[in-house]
Amino acid sequence: MNEDSAITGVVLAGGKARRMGGIDKGLLELQGKPLWKHVADTLLSQLDSVMVNANRHLDRYRAGGLKVITDSLEDYPGPLAGMLSVFQQAEGDWFLFCPCDTPFIPDDLVARLRHQRHNAPVVWVHDGERDHPTIALVNRSVQPFLQQYLCSGERRVMVFMRKAGGHTVDFSDCKEAFVNVNTLEELARWQDKP
Repeated sequence: MNEDSAITGVVLAGGKARRMGGIDKGLLELQGKPLWKHVADTLLSQLDSVMVNANRHLDRYRAGGLKVITDSLEDYPGPLAGMLSVFQQAEGDWFLFCPCDTPFIPDDLVARLRHQRHNAPVVWVHDGERDHPTIALVNRSVQPFLQQYLCSGERRVMVFMRKAGGHTVDFSDCKEAFVNVNTLEELARWQDKP
């Protein structure tokens, strides 16, 4: 059995996209395809199973043919709430989370995170300059701590990842693969990327 078949990919598309005026960011099109679908397709090229965490326009996400999981916590309090909801509603031990606004993730993302995990329950991408804690390989074993962390009112992803015993994986050789599309201007700039 392929080791990666034990990992489920999750596209995180459940946020409020405040920097884009509340637009459902995952549904914005880049080169004729919704942002979330760019991420899902790249994950599907590396994993057998991929699902989506979304809280709005569920029919449009479901039309993509993947399982859609909604947040179990009210008011969509961020990516950690999406992660917790996936643990609560999906089977499996390992999940590779990736936000919907990172359409250029690399084709070897899964393999590199898995190979450099070194028994940590959580690993995430570092592009040589900054951390990307929402692009992370996470084991279900962190669920009780994650639930407690969120119930205490905490929302900071980076703090959680470190407290859960995780570490970074170096992707400085392909920093451009982790560009986030945070504004409509950035989206327009990337429309012509080959």
